Amino acid sequence: MNLSSPLTSIPRVGEAYEKRLQKLGITTVRDLLFHFPNEYKDLSLTTPIKKLKEGEGICIRGTILEISEVRTFAKRMHLTEALVSDATGSIRVVWFNQPYLPSTLHKEDEVFLAGKLMRDKSGVFLNSPLYEKVSDEQIHTGRIVPFYAETKGVSSKWLRSAIRPLLSQLSLEDKLPEEIIKDKGLPSFRDAISQIHFPDSTDQVKRAQRRFSFEELFLISLFVLSERKRLAKIKAVQIPFSELAMKRLVASLPYQLTDDQRKAAFRILKDMEKPRPMNRILQGEVGSGKTIVAAMAALAVVKARHQAALLAPTEILAKQHFGTLGRQLAEMKATVGLLTGSTDLFLSPKLPRQAVEVSRKKLLTMAKEGKLDVLLGTHAVIQDKVKFADLALVIVDEQHRFGVKQRAKLLSKSDLIPHLLTMTATPIPRTLALTIYGDLDISTLKELPKGRKKTKTSIVPPEERKETYEFIKGELTKGNQAFIICPRIEESEDEGIKTVEQEYKLLSEEVFPDFRVAKLHGKLASKEKERTMSQMARGKIDVLVSTSVVEVGVDIARATCMVIEGADRFGLAQLHQFRGRVGRSDIQSYCFLFTESGNEKTKKRLEAVVSSEDGFQLAEQDLLLRGPGDFAGVKQWGIPDFAMKQLTNLKLVQEAREAAEELLTRDISLVRHPLLKSEMERFKENLHLE
Repeated sequence: MNLSSPLTSIPRVGEAYEKRLQKLGITTVRDLLFHFPNEYKDLSLTTPIKKLKEGEGICIRGTILEISEVRTFAKRMHLTEALVSDATGSIRVVWFNQPYLPSTLHKEDEVFLAGKLMRDKSGVFLNSPLYEKVSDEQIHTGRIVPFYAETKGVSSKWLRSAIRPLLSQLSLEDKLPEEIIKDKGLPSFRDAISQIHFPDSTDQVKRAQRRFSFEELFLISLFVLSERKRLAKIKAVQIPFSELAMKRLVASLPYQLTDDQRKAAFRILKDMEKPRPMNRILQGEVGSGKTIVAAMAALAVVKARHQAALLAPTEILAKQHFGTLGRQLAEMKATVGLLTGSTDLFLSPKLPRQAVEVSRKKLLTMAKEGKLDVLLGTHAVIQDKVKFADLALVIVDEQHRFGVKQRAKLLSKSDLIPHLLTMTATPIPRTLALTIYGDLDISTLKELPKGRKKTKTSIVPPEERKETYEFIKGELTKGNQAFIICPRIEESEDEGIKTVEQEYKLLSEEVFPDFRVAKLHGKLASKEKERTMSQMARGKIDVLVSTSVVEVGVDIARATCMVIEGADRFGLAQLHQFRGRVGRSDIQSYCFLFTESGNEKTKKRLEAVVSSEDGFQLAEQDLLLRGPGDFAGVKQWGIPDFAMKQLTNLKLVQEAREAAEELLTRDISLVRHPLLKSEMERFKENLHLE
């Protein structure tokens, strides 16, 4: 048996347990060993029976004086009762529905019992405690005890019993190089895996967690840095810098580029001049103008007689890009197509402002024969039947919405690796830029176009809700529009959460009966969503009640009011995204954070959004307050929770990255580190990708 062995090679694991464990994501011996505890309870200190206090969780050590089973027919329940004593006194112990206990525990057995002291009409008793006979090696009681994520039929007790023997049966070689372990003062793999499951002290838990956190960060760094080095060796199409074309495009704009846009565009265009594939991310504040920078990159490719593709996460955003970026490129003599699940459109230089419906077959033929310069779309662009004659640039909008495999599939649609530009309106905190996004060069847009007014943001408690609605009515009367964001589509078990369906009914019938109210959410058909957003853009809807589907990219100039129901249920970065849906023109806009929570911590979080318009600052705060698990794109890496928390630890992140850089400098192919090489392969295969 080794780490790759199937679960059925473990004693006590048959088909039934194999299926149960799969629900926890455990399919191999390694998975079981790396199913780390999510909590520990210190049951190493025993309390004398005489000093037990009602309602407290305690651990005692005593001898069973008597034990018996009672069947209570009224409640159809098995009741096991025991009397346990130590040198200071005795206590009644009761277990419910554990009929096998009298055959496991016997009179005169010395046991550890851990549970709560309760009271019934017969007096105090120890209620359904954890139990374990006293032996040389305690695993369930009498020590610091691990508790795990469980599923039906797989308890923490079962997991402890299954994991403990594995620690001595398996050959546990260390994948981290010995020099790194010594240099960083880390425990060995064997020590760390033993202490994380069955620790001798809380300090040992911390040491083991630090070891595995470092290891995860080190592997991520090794992966992204080796990807960067791999790309540096691969050939790509060199796209010459077309100064004349760029000047013509910029001159056609109704506004001036910001300095940040100029710098970002210049770096991107210079990257594409090189014979290796660009791998750059363009991060920018909401409304900072990333799309025109992407248009400049696409135009350079078109002028060099190659093709470009743009991938957007939703039909709404893909169509919006087609209407802006697509039109700009068509006016610069490019042919542009739109490919989504429900729509196929074409723009030609002859009629750059008039989209024509074409058949899917014709659009695919044009792309394959090189008669289509730019193809925009959703996941439909990734389909196998979509072929390009000469794809030289891939632009991915909101990259966290796509898995690495999806992007790789798009990049494989050309003989040479295309240049890759990814865009995001969610700023990347520094620690994530060094780890998860470490293979990307990063360009940042912080400046907003001139003339934009700061969106006034306020927290609205329940008693001010009516007054706020009256204010919004005033805005609607002026011909402006409002978004109402709700956390859920329909009612759920979690009461008190505002839903789109509930709010749509309330707002359309009672609050805004004189205005045009519509709803938008992910369960609507694509054409219905598209029609709703089109009506909103044309001013045919006054109030749009929506889920977070409008979070990214949607651009409605007359929208001046953003109401976020249950604002405390969203992250700071996401609230900033929502706020960015208004204030898209020179009209004063407002963002109202509705919350029914009186929690001080919640209030403090929301006040951060009120006081700051800096998305980068809010992203850093979000990372510290909510953790990386809620951050865009991080979950797909499948990092353990305690290691995930270390993504906020800049010192540890830098240490891991430096160690990875140093090792790759000495052994770029990991030839001298075979264990690490095989671990890297496993790491790549098992990335939790969308």
